[in-house]
Amino acid sequence: MKKILLTIMTIIMFSGCSGTLLNTPTKKVEMFFNKYQSLDDDVMNQLKDVVNNEISFTKEQGLSYIEIMKKHYQSLKYRIKDEVIDGNTAVVTVEIEVIDYSDILKNADNYLKENESEFMKNGKIDEKLFNDYRLNKLKSAKDKVKYTIDMTLTNVDGKWELDEVSRDTKDKIHGVYYK
Repeated sequence: MKKILLTIMTIIMFSGCSGTLLNTPTKKVEMFFNKYQSLDDDVMNQLKDVVNNEISFTKEQGLSYIEIMKKHYQSLKYRIKDEVIDGNTAVVTVEIEVIDYSDILKNADNYLKENESEFMKNGKIDEKLFNDYRLNKLKSAKDKVKYTIDMTLTNVDGKWELDEVSRDTKDKIHGVYYK
């Protein structure tokens, strides 16, 4: 009987601890990045919303962009460097490594300026042609870039919650941050 009681107490103790272990600023940040790497439904739905709101994409281009970003998310690497808790706020410093799309996009824009005639149709720039050009360049991207970012969190009623992620941080995660 003592063994059973001891076993039950141990299970209860570890159950409580595991919940606590999952409720740390570092764990919340790890969960955030793991959602990208695992192509979580929330991440994929957000990506589909972005594509659906991009009026210059054809359906095929949208699907191509989704495949490019899926590859990007799955190759994202992160390393927690530090966690600082100050009362109900915390900062988790993370180093991420992502595919660098920013130079490709800048170079594509410059190429368009220098070679407008390649993308002209009926006297104006054909967005479909230019989007095809950019998507082909993005598909072949291999260069990676590292960023160190600070993720801020707030403890609300005993639970750590990730604060709103800044535009710059989102751009870094997506590999489109212009330095």
